[in-house]
Amino acid sequence: MRDLFPEDWKPNVKKWLLGIDSWIDFSLFRGGMGLRETYERFSTFMDRFHVAGWRRWLNEFTSEAATLGTVGLIVMLALAMPAFRETSDNDWLKKSELAVTFLDRYGNEIGTRGIRHNDSIPLDQFPDVLIKAVLATEDRRFYEHFGVDITGIFRALVTNAKAGGVVQGGSTITQQLAKNLFLSNERTLDRKIKEAFLALWLESRLTKNEILKLYLDRAYMGGGAFGVDAAARYYFNKSARDVNLAEAAMLAGLFKAPTKFSPNVNLPAARARANVVLDNLVDNGFMTEGQVFGARRHPATPVDRKDEQAPNYYLDWAFDQVKKLVDTFPKSVTERVFVVRTALDPNLQRAADLAVENSLRQYGQQYNAHQAATVLMSTDGAVRAMVGGRDYGASQFNRATDAMRQPGSSFKPYVYATALEHGLKPSSIVVDAPICLGNWCPHNYGGGYRGAMTLITALTHSINTIAVRLSVMIGDGNAKLGRSRIIKTARDMGIVTPLPDTPSLPIGADAVNVLEHVGAYATFPNLGMKVEPHAILEVRTGNGKLIWRYDRDGPKPKRVLPAHVAQEMITMMNSVVENGTGRRARLDGIAASGKTGTTNAYRDAWFMGYTGNFVCGVWFGNDNYDPTNRMTGGSLPAMTWHSIMEYAHQGIEIKPLPGIPVPERKLPVMAVRQDKTNEPPPPPRPVMLTKKGADILGHIEHMMDAANRALGPLPEAATVDKKKQAARQGDALASALEGRAFERN
Repeated sequence: MRDLFPEDWKPNVKKWLLGIDSWIDFSLFRGGMGLRETYERFSTFMDRFHVAGWRRWLNEFTSEAATLGTVGLIVMLALAMPAFRETSDNDWLKKSELAVTFLDRYGNEIGTRGIRHNDSIPLDQFPDVLIKAVLATEDRRFYEHFGVDITGIFRALVTNAKAGGVVQGGSTITQQLAKNLFLSNERTLDRKIKEAFLALWLESRLTKNEILKLYLDRAYMGGGAFGVDAAARYYFNKSARDVNLAEAAMLAGLFKAPTKFSPNVNLPAARARANVVLDNLVDNGFMTEGQVFGARRHPATPVDRKDEQAPNYYLDWAFDQVKKLVDTFPKSVTERVFVVRTALDPNLQRAADLAVENSLRQYGQQYNAHQAATVLMSTDGAVRAMVGGRDYGASQFNRATDAMRQPGSSFKPYVYATALEHGLKPSSIVVDAPICLGNWCPHNYGGGYRGAMTLITALTHSINTIAVRLSVMIGDGNAKLGRSRIIKTARDMGIVTPLPDTPSLPIGADAVNVLEHVGAYATFPNLGMKVEPHAILEVRTGNGKLIWRYDRDGPKPKRVLPAHVAQEMITMMNSVVENGTGRRARLDGIAASGKTGTTNAYRDAWFMGYTGNFVCGVWFGNDNYDPTNRMTGGSLPAMTWHSIMEYAHQGIEIKPLPGIPVPERKLPVMAVRQDKTNEPPPPPRPVMLTKKGADILGHIEHMMDAANRALGPLPEAATVDKKKQAARQGDALASALEGRAFERN
């Protein structure tokens, strides 16, 4: 051990530690001296740049400005990044230019949506008075600023401060275009910041004239019209090239609030706004008082379009479908102008509009119900009519596609279908007795309990406790598992909105919309095959080239329920119409199945039903969720459903519901009578094509398309000859088919 640890080791350690200490001290001393010498040399060098007096203050100001400017640029970059992400798509301008002309199922034009962008009216062909009216009202310094008008913002702040409210805006035309192209209409600071940066970006990419032209073509002008040319045609039935000063002033006044100042909605307000535009023209030096005097004395008078019944709710929804569909087209399809044939039947649309309006006029006050929505579609998913609200002019919100409302007992068919799928039968016995899930205990509509009954009886009389009890049975005693299986069934059938898992789910406490509810019900008459609700039958380019067709390119039916389950549900739901809560929906001589729905406090009332031909859903309620006056699904909704479906089945081949015998023809139980108004009733249903006739014409169309593709482009002279020959062949073919394609059933 002594060899390993000699006795003199302690002095050696002390010497070693002292050496380290001296080395550290010397290094610190030498480093300090070096820093002092370096600082002295730096000070000597900087003395050469010493300034005093005004030069020193200038130097300090420049330094601070550089520091603050750098910080400001970093902050601006952080704020600008979210705005510039909106422009990440190199196709940003092209995507905003979609323009669609819609046809009904017979090929007649019913409306347009989107923005006409084919430069049919170059900027230099717009009337001078129209350009001046827009600039004087929206941005009189348009050609002077860089996208954001600092002077205009300051002027607006001063004016608003004096007025004690917002009476003048500071947004430039470039900022408004940025909002139209990239942003929403939400009033937030974040949107205004994005708008400012995007305005600068647009100014760097486009010329002033290009920005002005886009603004004139893209702004929404009310009445479903985008751009001043579409607005001029809608309000005055003329091209924007031909508007006079009074009409130009009224058009320029629409940019601020197209709905508020629409001449078809509020003509006095539109004329008052046009007078403000004329004041702006004079105040900003664009025109003199003498020049605008005639326009003041003779204000513009719009075309009366009150009698026009454009299916605007349907067109809005169809346009949304087109926008989604265009994104799926191959990149080789560069067209942005399309002609789209829809499934809309104008006569059915008119009948649905009248049925809803007559119901609300006659019974709306009695039931305290002010809104309604309905969707009518054929069993293949083609939507024939849609009512999204009582008055499109008053509210463009589509209650058929966007309003989320509790379905009440109309949700129960998903519960019963799941129960049948898990082994129960319509004749299975269940007990109507009190049941509680935790602290929640459902009650029946009439109060009390009926004891043992079959499933078909429980659905016929819409027993709430049975639906909840089934959710427990479906999950083999686990209610949560049972509800998850019910949700899966509803999802498979077509309900796409979120369905939170709550104990009250089986009696319809979760929200759905009318369109998806109708689409899901179509699974029953299709014997378990799910179909997609759709508006679009075919899409063609502006020159007539067919690029998409639903029967060829659309989603195919998909089995989501066993056929025997769907068959049993048809039988059970037919009992609802014949013997239960939906008796007012019975159709004379036509088999129908359906289900009523009523929610807590009577806020929502539904009738959902179908025949072998059509599926239809009707909802009544209030936008503000006020309760109705004890309105149930078996009252006004069932009556309105009956009125729509009775008309829809005129003049067509009646298809039976699988397993349901055709009822004897008798007087209907109740229909919504025609109110004594000036509105004409819907025209009699025309004789319709039979399926055989439609198949014949469809086959001919496909053959002609194939022949055109095989022939390819022809010389002009040959094309004329071919057209004449095709016309002669078409006449001969029409004569041959006459009497075969059309049959009265």
